[in-house]
Amino acid sequence: MESAYSTVSRVANETYGHSRRIMPEQPWWENLESSFHKFPDDFELDLFTQLLVDGTAAVDLVSRTAVATLVSVLALPLSANPLRLKQDLEDGALYRELASSHDSARFFRFPNVKVEMKEGRPGLVHFRPADGQCRMLSFDSPFQPVNPRLHDRYLKNRANRRAVAQYWTHDNGPRPTICVVHGFMADPYWVNSLFLGLPWFYKMGYDILLYTLPFHGARQGPLSPFSGHGYFANGISHISETVAHSVYDFRLFLNYLEQRGVPRVGVTGISLGGYTSALLAAVDERLHFSIPNVPVVSLFDLILQWFPASAVIKTALRLSGISIKEARHIMAVHCPLTYKVKIPRQRLMIIGGAGDRFAPPKHARLLWDHWERPSIHWFPGNHILHLDQGRYLKDVRQFLDDIGFAG
Repeated sequence: MESAYSTVSRVANETYGHSRRIMPEQPWWENLESSFHKFPDDFELDLFTQLLVDGTAAVDLVSRTAVATLVSVLALPLSANPLRLKQDLEDGALYRELASSHDSARFFRFPNVKVEMKEGRPGLVHFRPADGQCRMLSFDSPFQPVNPRLHDRYLKNRANRRAVAQYWTHDNGPRPTICVVHGFMADPYWVNSLFLGLPWFYKMGYDILLYTLPFHGARQGPLSPFSGHGYFANGISHISETVAHSVYDFRLFLNYLEQRGVPRVGVTGISLGGYTSALLAAVDERLHFSIPNVPVVSLFDLILQWFPASAVIKTALRLSGISIKEARHIMAVHCPLTYKVKIPRQRLMIIGGAGDRFAPPKHARLLWDHWERPSIHWFPGNHILHLDQGRYLKDVRQFLDDIGFAG
């Protein structure tokens, strides 16, 4: 496998911030500068590549502002209002104590339960393998919030209590399986299939499972104005429980794959899915690999960059007297930086975009430092436009070969 410092794209790994370490000592939420969201994301590039990066970054800023406006209007008024903040502050002691233990098993409880897995037909637009099948998997999730005060409020959305995934299998399986976690508002299976070249990986001999996060797609409520709305619309404590739910249901699908005799399972994900896949690497040692793609790493620090949502959050913090570090501490319970990774370093890989302004490069760099700098691939594009994508997909294929994922 190539060194983490080798040039694997038009953006060289060592050109970002001269490879200085930016991940602080633990507890990270206390020692990371409060101005982290203002840190630059500078690479030393040739003129042509710099123009590509700057151009894609500008497109990202426009798109990010549009998404942040949507979230500010339709989600944050429900999440950052004074009454909800008061309740979240009261619950904050529980989440701070769990984060301070740095023991992922305390918050992310192992789902030692049996569920009835049901199979169904996929939607009209789906992958149609010539040598296998594509089907939907679903089960009634037995997840219970860690915080008992949120029990009724969190579980009132019945649709969200039905876990779903799309599963591609070869006829002569089961095969090593790549699990894919989508990003915020980006749950359509066909979008993730095309974007990540999943049919190509299927033809290489891997089975594929596309997992749907809570409050997305078929799991959103009947009054949800957009897919993913419920993830961020009900306060800080609700977000924490949603992440716990995301991990819990994924591990039940992992249990199912084990029961089917799948020899090896790995996970990758984009954006919020990258956050989830990085977190899973700190929770479940059964995973053979984790490849976060343009990952968010600190949800709180990210929202401080997302204008106009950032203005709403900063105003709410001032009115409630909460500091950035205190807010981080409450949300650290579900952050991958809080826990030691359970997958060996050689089976970890990170993909980052030099022009990404949805999940800026400094987030991938924090995770890279925390993971003791495994393989990383920088591409000269933004969060959505992944220039040189063919190169990193080939890099992923080589990575899977090098770690013996195919067997």
